[in-house]
Amino acid sequence: MNLARFPRLRLAHLPTPLEHLPRLSAALDGPEIWIKRDDCTGMSSGGNKTRKLEFLLAEAQAQGADIVLTQGATQSNHARQTAACAARIGLDCHLLLEDRTQKADHDYTASGNVFLDRLHGATLEHHPATPDMNAELAAAAARLAVEGRRPYAIPGGGSNPVGALGYVNAALELVSQANDAGLRIDHVVHATGSAGTQAGLIAGLRGMHAGVPLLGIGVRAPKQRQEENVFRLAAATAELCGCAGAVRREDVVANCDYVGSGYGFTTPAAIEAIQMLARLEGILLDPVYSSKAMAGLIDLVRRGEFSRGQNIVFVHTGGSVGLFGYVRDFGFPPDATAP
Repeated sequence: MNLARFPRLRLAHLPTPLEHLPRLSAALDGPEIWIKRDDCTGMSSGGNKTRKLEFLLAEAQAQGADIVLTQGATQSNHARQTAACAARIGLDCHLLLEDRTQKADHDYTASGNVFLDRLHGATLEHHPATPDMNAELAAAAARLAVEGRRPYAIPGGGSNPVGALGYVNAALELVSQANDAGLRIDHVVHATGSAGTQAGLIAGLRGMHAGVPLLGIGVRAPKQRQEENVFRLAAATAELCGCAGAVRREDVVANCDYVGSGYGFTTPAAIEAIQMLARLEGILLDPVYSSKAMAGLIDLVRRGEFSRGQNIVFVHTGGSVGLFGYVRDFGFPPDATAP
């Protein structure tokens, strides 16, 4: 897989670390759990979207764009990373934020990622929940074009074949790190939402015949819809990479049992996962994506789905800034020094 033929900016701190989690592994008394630290990609506290934006913003530059725009939920990690990366390369940024939760408290509507969006200089427009935010995105791009701007629109999550190249590259990176460390990876687990991360990883792992199964823990859509979305994007990404047909439908597996009441809402299991990682390993998960994926992994280990002696790699997609938008969900007394 020759990714060097695609335009790319160097924005992320790569390779991200691959670390063992000995205290979590011991606490769960099951497989050895490792973590791929894509929360450490650098830009504006890091996260998985920076890998995608290296390819997407290179394409924007090649097309002569003077403003990038994208869409996401109010506390979108993708929007924050887009704003940061656009600032880094000198492009204006406009964000469409969708109210998917109807949360009205200040922490959620103005702190966390929203605060950083503004700090990076992005302009914001707010939308009620809608079934087609990418249509709203296209309309906003058309308005900007009428005004004489040269917009480049990035779909939610940066999830198209160009963006997914970032996770084809991550798959190559992960396998190389495992090879260098003599680590046999038995399974990779991560959060799956807009589909780009899982699609890129599958295209990369299948394209190099790595023989490593991948499980996406869903954070929004039902299982069948999530898997179909991922498969379509993974197949298109593999074709873009010159590996058409490499991805089979059976390669795409999502477990969507840990969504809870919906996208953007925490669950008791997600809160437990955040606290376990914080207290056992000093690592922060986010309240929407990585915590639900880790909650799924923890539950699957407890149920014996993964066994002692296996090596499980959890891909941390970042987003800990979002914790500041969900302070009330933790129920800590305001004057507490310890829970």
